Amino acid sequence: MSSPYPMRRSRSNVQIAGVCSGIADYFDWDPTVVRIVYVFATIFTAFSGVLVYILLWILIPQREYD
Repeated sequence: MSSPYPMRRSRSNVQIAGVCSGIADYFDWDPTVVRIVYVFATIFTAFSGVLVYILLWILIPQREYD
């Protein structure tokens, strides 16, 4: 079940910009699983996942607090 709140990038559970952690928080998933799925999806789509990550970094606002 998804969160009743809008999707936000995490400020505390961050590897690069908090995109995967924000997605995991929104859908109540484990951030490590989201990161692993993202890496495999990036590798198998000729690294187009990098572009998607950058776009999500720009489009998803950062959480004001954690």
